[in-house]
Amino acid sequence: MTRISMTVDGTRYEDEVEPGLLLVHYLRDHLGLTGTPVGCDTSNCGACTVELDGDSVKSCSVLAVQADGGEVTTVQGLAPDGEWTPLQTAFHEQHALQCGYCIPGVIMTARDLLAQGWAVVGIAALVRRDDDHIAEARIGLTNMGTTPLRASATEQALTGAEAGPAAVARAAEAAAEGTRPASDLSASPEYREHLVRVLTRRAVLAAAGME
Repeated sequence: MTRISMTVDGTRYEDEVEPGLLLVHYLRDHLGLTGTPVGCDTSNCGACTVELDGDSVKSCSVLAVQADGGEVTTVQGLAPDGEWTPLQTAFHEQHALQCGYCIPGVIMTARDLLAQGWAVVGIAALVRRDDDHIAEARIGLTNMGTTPLRASATEQALTGAEAGPAAVARAAEAAAEGTRPASDLSASPEYREHLVRVLTRRAVLAAAGME
């Protein structure tokens, strides 16, 4: 047995553990923090992701003894007073759940990306062409939500237009003007809008077969 000491979600713990005990099992079985799930148990899926000394790690690939003296934050430690972080609120409002099992790991990974200055957005596009014109367009903008928000202005910029670079450029600009991702905590508005323009162009070109 090896004696370890670490801070988890703001509380200091000291325990005797087997040298081969994984951090995820220490959190779940010893501390009762079952908000961190065991997914694949092979370090592939990331469902068990936690923060260790400021960096996201897959807790199924870290031994508890390796976290000795460290500071661990789990998904349960993000809102100790019951007040969700903006990131958690965005997941809730955008219904970014699917089955929900891996969401703790997704949130912890996204938290790390946002802390590094990444802007996390996504574009979904469905375009129906009628010869050289765009007969109908369905565009969704999302920041990590599984249900995109309809981008009506972007759709209007495409519908009825000649299928070409000018229509795609108008659609990209409309998307940039109408996008304010709530979970984009650190990237500048300029970078965020630039990213939306680029992703919209790519999505529309692919959906309309204009690549």
